[in-house]
Amino acid sequence: MAISEKETEFLSILKKITRYEEAVSLLFWDARTGAPKKGASDRAETIGELSAVIFEMQTSEKIKDLIESLSNESDHIHNDTRHAVEEAKKVYDLFSKIPAEEYQAFVVLQSQAETVWEEAKEKADFSLFAPYLEKLIDYKKRFLGYWGYSGNKYNTLLDQYEPGLTVEKLDEMFGKLKEAIVPLVKKVGQSSSQPDTSFASVFFPKEDQKKLSLFFLKELGYDFNAGRLDETVHPFQITINPGDARVTTKYNEYDFRSALFGTIHECGHAMYEQNIDEALSGTNLRQGTSMGIHESQSLFFENFIGRNQSFWNRYFTDVKSHAPEAFKTVDEDQFYRAVNESKPSLIRVEADELTYPLHIMVRYEIEKAIFNDEVTVDQLPDLWNSKYEAYLGISPSNDAEGILQDVHWSGGDFGYFPSYALGYMYAAQFKNKLAEDIPEFEQLIEKGEFQQIIQWLKENVHVHGKRKKPLEIIREVTNEELNVQYLIDYLTDKYETLYLKP
Repeated sequence: MAISEKETEFLSILKKITRYEEAVSLLFWDARTGAPKKGASDRAETIGELSAVIFEMQTSEKIKDLIESLSNESDHIHNDTRHAVEEAKKVYDLFSKIPAEEYQAFVVLQSQAETVWEEAKEKADFSLFAPYLEKLIDYKKRFLGYWGYSGNKYNTLLDQYEPGLTVEKLDEMFGKLKEAIVPLVKKVGQSSSQPDTSFASVFFPKEDQKKLSLFFLKELGYDFNAGRLDETVHPFQITINPGDARVTTKYNEYDFRSALFGTIHECGHAMYEQNIDEALSGTNLRQGTSMGIHESQSLFFENFIGRNQSFWNRYFTDVKSHAPEAFKTVDEDQFYRAVNESKPSLIRVEADELTYPLHIMVRYEIEKAIFNDEVTVDQLPDLWNSKYEAYLGISPSNDAEGILQDVHWSGGDFGYFPSYALGYMYAAQFKNKLAEDIPEFEQLIEKGEFQQIIQWLKENVHVHGKRKKPLEIIREVTNEELNVQYLIDYLTDKYETLYLKP
């Protein structure tokens, strides 16, 4: 099928948008990895100006006309173009309802707020960040007024990160998960079979941890010709362009587990980005289909590979070689149990597999309360602390380990947090199917041979980019709808074995 003139024009606009998005992504990466603080204000204005140009292209009369025209000719255009038109229409319908000057001001505020959040976290002082958070929430509430909503107000925000999911569905799944996890967390905490983790707090120099992180990135198949590793306050992965998917981590010299599993987690994100079909380059389809599916890949690498006993049967000696003094008296079983330790903790990115979903539920419930006008910004720290006490039995001693610990709200990313728990559910369901298709899954991990596993993920998940919706992928790959029971069974079996069985 020949590409029509309208298709060519439409794709040309998409390609131009991606070029501007690349510049903005590079500025965001720079801001989060050590850019001079004195340049923050001008950098925010630059990001705002570039984002305004992207906004204008996404909401122009030209793109509107092309979307309408190509939608009417959908049977006569390429499949990828049709999907790209659908995605462009969704963006147009959202952003065309927002006045351009309002959107630009919001983007500038996002960049400013992230810089202030870093300072507030460093000083453990929510009052520094609160005025910015209040403005971000006000903007998002105003945007919700433009967008409208069906059912719960939060549904519109949720749909932007996880198409097809609603509060009603989430409440049902989260309710089942919480019902299974909370009593298990209590039993694990009361178990007499607790791991010895004392070695984890022995000094492990940052430079040696970096070498270990680089080692595991290479082992897992991360392409360093299409990425790099850097240090940051809050670990993240960012795609600059199809050949540049960067990862970051945060080192703790008195607990190596933070950087180790943070690096493996971000590797999963990057592997997804590096394996999307190159034919989608320059379009709005060359990115993960949703944040939930994206998280499924990072959590698959972090937990179903990185915390797997077979993985440490293979790699324990490699870890010891990077820290011979710290780990000289540690055996493999002690190490495995230590990296799978479960206990209530305050920091989400350092949480264990079992308690991790409870961290997400706290944030989800708070965000719902914010956008249903049930709580004000000044009440948020107390609400945060009370929910940690209720779900995990612990309470933050300061704002840094409480309400300021995550970067997401500084970017106005409300509706994002549920993706972390959804990703965990997706990952467990994918793993169950992958183990059926590749029965030697455990043996491959123990040999350090990940190519077959990664190829399965690539063919079933990665390659599609945004061609397919998240729930479409889970149905096609596993032959059923998203099912939280796989995650419940995985966590129950693993932690009963580690803590409750003789």
